[in-house]
Amino acid sequence: MSRNQLFARGLRDSVPMLVGIAPFGIIFGTLAGVGGLSLWQAVGMSMFVYAGSAQFIVVSLMGAGASAVVILLTTFIVNLRHVLYSATMQPQVQGLPQRWRLLLAFWLTDETFAVVQRFYLVHGRTPLAHWYWLGVTVSLYVCWVSSSAVGVLFGQAVPDMASWGLEFAMLATFIGIVVPLLRNRPQIAAALAAGAVALMTWSLPYKLGLMAAAFSGIAVGVWLERRQSPSVYGIPTDEVQP
Repeated sequence: MSRNQLFARGLRDSVPMLVGIAPFGIIFGTLAGVGGLSLWQAVGMSMFVYAGSAQFIVVSLMGAGASAVVILLTTFIVNLRHVLYSATMQPQVQGLPQRWRLLLAFWLTDETFAVVQRFYLVHGRTPLAHWYWLGVTVSLYVCWVSSSAVGVLFGQAVPDMASWGLEFAMLATFIGIVVPLLRNRPQIAAALAAGAVALMTWSLPYKLGLMAAAFSGIAVGVWLERRQSPSVYGIPTDEVQP
């Protein structure tokens, strides 16, 4: 496929995610407006931070009067999961120019990772696939920034919108995308382990439960894959000394 076709396909494949992102962005904009941020401050945060969970945390901590150090440390911990995303995607972009890697790194969110990783799993390392990634990211980015603006402008006109549970749309979208990709026992076990740990640690401060769930899922998946592998570190099992 040409770069234009891949870009258009990325736009198309990102549509299911928009169903979850738009309500999430509106809720953020509403809370940001209630928290005292102006339209340009809230939209600027969505444009230059572009990290939904971190932005929600910043707004809540600012409302609680937290110091800048606490805000920075908390958002750093929450966004550590992006290191895992980057490590997973690095083989796909290692041959790209630095300008492309920087651009795609900034736009690497949970939703982008879910859509783009699915494309690579299905199609492999396709030439010009970064144009597909670009199509996904442009669509999601525009939706997030615009929905944040809508939330600031109109959210306060709707009473208690944050309690409507609109963020469930994002959860349902993720489930619909991720579950079909769980095709073997290590992947299923990793997802179940991460989900169980997330439920057990959801009350931990600073979103530490999120990182605990991520690392638990990785550990379980890697352990099971090594058990099933016919070799150990590339050495056939019949040559490995007891």
